Amino acid sequence: MSADPALIGGSFLVAIVVGLTGMGGGALMTPMMMLFFNVPPLAAVSSDLVASAVMKPVGGVVHLRTGTVNLRLVAWLCAGSVPAAFCGVFLARAFAVTDAVKYALGVALLLAVAGMAVKTWLGGRGGTSSAHEIVVRPIPTLLVGTVGGLVVGVSSVGSGSLIIVALLALYPALKANQLVGTDLVQAVPLVVSAALGHLLFGDFQADLTLSLLIGSIPGVYLGARISSRAPGGLIRAMLAIVLLASALKLLDVDNTVTVCALAAATVVTVVGWRLRDRAETPRPRETVGTR
Repeated sequence: MSADPALIGGSFLVAIVVGLTGMGGGALMTPMMMLFFNVPPLAAVSSDLVASAVMKPVGGVVHLRTGTVNLRLVAWLCAGSVPAAFCGVFLARAFAVTDAVKYALGVALLLAVAGMAVKTWLGGRGGTSSAHEIVVRPIPTLLVGTVGGLVVGVSSVGSGSLIIVALLALYPALKANQLVGTDLVQAVPLVVSAALGHLLFGDFQADLTLSLLIGSIPGVYLGARISSRAPGGLIRAMLAIVLLASALKLLDVDNTVTVCALAAATVVTVVGWRLRDRAETPRPRETVGTR
């Protein structure tokens, strides 16, 4: 079993983005393996999920220790996501692997971009409640877990970006760190379930996973250190553009259309960033002159 230096470097760069933004692991790592290293879709999804199963618990333990996890939410999400993720592996194998999984991943990336846009739009409406004071809505939460688990099992995308956005819509009173903590903890059994399915029925490749782990672990650590100084909103906007490019490429969109779409997205991002900065900049108080 040997590691691929180029793949280690690629996973290191992707992991830095994940450490900076808190999301984008499956949404970036799997397309990177498919587009730049010619890894078959099912093998890319399988290896990415197994690597994630090793790394996810680290963040989950940190949030459990700080009390930013709603365990009732975790339980209802996992009740839907764990069996759905395992079944998603069978769904992936039922597809015509090479094309259907690729297109499913492209659609999942578009959903992730849309979800990030919604999260950014609602970002200023953060809650103030304790993670333990939230009134859990069982049926909607179970449905979110089921849909999210199915998407993760098929494409490896969604354990962070899609589910955290759905949680934000269902529970706007949760603070940002509570959303992240709850999502990270529920993602552990979700990703483990999907990884187990891919180990048994997917196309897991030990060499790929080893390369991902060697590059990802230091990359995530470095990204997390940098994130304390980098503007989070700008980083997430850049991530959304990268995800959009990956999605259009996976969906075989014409190059001219892709370039135009990315140019438009960049313009919207820059304009939105400037408007948001202007709106958040406090206006100086007017001083009243004295005679």
